Amino acid sequence: MLRILLPSFLATLLLVGTPANSEQKPAPVELWKSPSCGCCSGWKKHMQRAGHEVNAHNVTQDVLSRIKRQAGLSEDLHSCHTAKIGAYMIEGHVPAEDIARLLLERPDAIGLAVPNMPMGSPGMDFGPEKEPYEVLLVKKDGSTAVFAKH
Repeated sequence: MLRILLPSFLATLLLVGTPANSEQKPAPVELWKSPSCGCCSGWKKHMQRAGHEVNAHNVTQDVLSRIKRQAGLSEDLHSCHTAKIGAYMIEGHVPAEDIARLLLERPDAIGLAVPNMPMGSPGMDFGPEKEPYEVLLVKKDGSTAVFAKH
């Protein structure tokens, strides 16, 4: 049981850091999504459970595509929603603990991406089926590197 709780506890510590004020919350998230996408709403709830305030914007596919393009996210990285947290873009079903690590390490990058919509990722966790997937660090030159494996 401790083994299961420890990663969650550490992720919480990473999200909160060592604030001067114990009421400091994790960074807010701006989320752009289709109004009819259930898995986007599932990812939003995942981030809220991690303590983030999520400001969701329901937009058309054209607007969502423009946001992705302006952020420097190539089409092969696209998923169903795009978010911004701090200076970073988050594409798709990226787990909160990977975002916490990103914010702690602060690499010189655009952000993180989980291309497509892998079963078992946050928001795509509709049952026992899980497929392995990678979280990619999207570098400023558009190249990627594996940031985490799930």
